[in-house]
Amino acid sequence: MGVVAKRSSMTFYSDAADHYSHRVRIVLAEKGVAVEIHDIDPDNKPEDLASLNPYNSLPTLVDRELVLYEPNVMMEYLDERFPHPPLLPVYPVARAQSRLWINRIEKDWCGLIETILSGKGKDVDKARKELSDSLMAITPIFAEMPYFMSEDFSIVDCCVAPILWRLPVLGIELPEKPAKPLMQYMERLFERESFQASLSEAEREMRD
Repeated sequence: MGVVAKRSSMTFYSDAADHYSHRVRIVLAEKGVAVEIHDIDPDNKPEDLASLNPYNSLPTLVDRELVLYEPNVMMEYLDERFPHPPLLPVYPVARAQSRLWINRIEKDWCGLIETILSGKGKDVDKARKELSDSLMAITPIFAEMPYFMSEDFSIVDCCVAPILWRLPVLGIELPEKPAKPLMQYMERLFERESFQASLSEAEREMRD
């Protein structure tokens, strides 16, 4: 992990509490990119963000004349721009599988997270149970492999780690014994130098 390397200069407009922004910050840290990070209040965005991004959305990554405003595109761009360490597999089939895992994470988990964080209605408890059950269902894979369906830390882990970090905020407490392989996976993720470097102050407070 080249967390302290200085190989580029970029600007990243980030929502300090948002898991989509967090996944990109992990990639930036993993690659050791010199980046200027601006933590933006999503309810009080600066005018220059709207001039850069037609959707005025977070996160937004600026690299010279290039402006990116979709987190998965940002992650793949960074992986190609800074090839070491690689976060996507070399072979096309494996790369496609990684993209499918990310797509499934977003379809199966991210909507539930939004429902929980909205805090509205009886759907919150249902979403919390669905997310908890889904996490428990994948627990056995971490008894076989150290990372998400892989022997190596990958771009998929960059998407999963911010979600797992937010479990206390989401009100999810996993049963210790049945979830042991998942807990061990979480420890591996959270102890990585890049993960620690990626955390905003708001995210650190989530675990205080």
